[in-house]
Amino acid sequence: MNVYEIVFSAELVAGAQPEKVRANLGKLFNADAERLELLFSGRRLVLKNNLDAATAEKYRATLERAGARVHVLEMNTPLPMEEVELAPPPDAPTWLRKSPAGPQSGTGRLQIKPRDAYMAAFENVDAPDYSVAEAGADLSPAKPQPAAPLLDLSRLSLAPVGSDMGQAERPESQAAPDTSHLKVIPE
Repeated sequence: MNVYEIVFSAELVAGAQPEKVRANLGKLFNADAERLELLFSGRRLVLKNNLDAATAEKYRATLERAGARVHVLEMNTPLPMEEVELAPPPDAPTWLRKSPAGPQSGTGRLQIKPRDAYMAAFENVDAPDYSVAEAGADLSPAKPQPAAPLLDLSRLSLAPVGSDMGQAERPESQAAPDTSHLKVIPE
């Protein structure tokens, strides 16, 4: 089934007065002055689309009686849509899924299989294969325990509690000098 559209480019029927045509289209479309300015701007405007042949002819005749010259054009029919079979939903979200153990997955790099021509440009991109850890997982890598230093402590022993460890004796603090005989004289 063919569908049509009504196109107006501010053309008038021969012998029509522009003011009268504006008034007629204003009544016909219930348009204000702003919309009428848009209609008569000279740009190609589609007034109505998806019409069958009989309805499109009625619109053309009505608009020509109002003084406007319109074109009835056949619309391009959309190309038939290709049916696409959807893949079954995954059992786990992709960010939690572990990469399959294979020769390519051991490299820790992302392997992209293009879904269309646009994505084919990204096929040879060297990108890290990041994943998201589960909630509560420790994200920092496990640090190995530091090795104990190899020291020979066999010659050392511990002293009993309260024994003198041989610290240097502190000198006794001396008394502060007597300054009672000094006075401050105001100026």
